[in-house]
Formats: sequence, C-alpha cells, structure tokens
Amino acid sequence: QVQLVESGGGLVQAGGSLRLSCVASRSIISIKTMGWYRQPPGKQRELVASITGSREPNYADSVKGRFTVSREDAKNTVFLQMDSLKPEDTAVYYCNALYYEQPFWGKGTLVTVSS
Repeated sequence: QVQLVESGGGLVQAGGSLRLSCVASRSIISIKTMGWYRQPPGKQRELVASITGSREPNYADSVKGRFTVSREDAKNTVFLQMDSLKPEDTAVYYCNALYYEQPFWGKGTLVTVSS
C-alpha cells in the first residue's frame, strides 16, 4: 500500500507558476514510476508527466517545455514545477505511483489558472 498526499495547488494568473508536491507514505526508491495526472472540468483524467526510478521523465505534448517533473527519494517526494501556466491547465492534479504494477492515487489538488 502507498498513500499519496498532494499539495501546492491554488489560483494563479496566466503566465504564472506553481509547484506541486506529492509525499508518499513509504520509500519511493522501490516505486517503479511516479507521475502526475490531471482532470479538467468535464473531461477525462490525462497523464501530465511521469518519472522513473532512474529519473527518466516523460511529458504530455501539451506541457513540454513548461512543466518539469522531479523526485527527491530521500524525502519520498515527487514534484511538478509548472511554469507559463495557461487557463487550459486548470484541473485537479493527481499524484500516481506504480508500485509492483499496482497503481495508487492521491486525492488531488486543484489548480485554477485565470486569464
């Protein structure tokens, strides 16, 4: 079992930045992949970014060049730095951990980008 707690969401103007954090209840060294997903209002959940244990990142095309995913294993934490935010980035952002091929989810943090 892995509990995940996200933080860092909020209201920001277009062009601004936010940094999301996700703290896991256990060491993330053994977690194969950790990622960030988002669910815009009225839409399906989608992958934003993920990072493997060897720190290989993967990004959705819509956020490449604006978002950066990173992990700090010593603190069991994964981050999502979001820059140049756009109104279409508005969504609930969820942290995800793939642990022994089983996905675990946090409860999400709301990001609202005003125009």
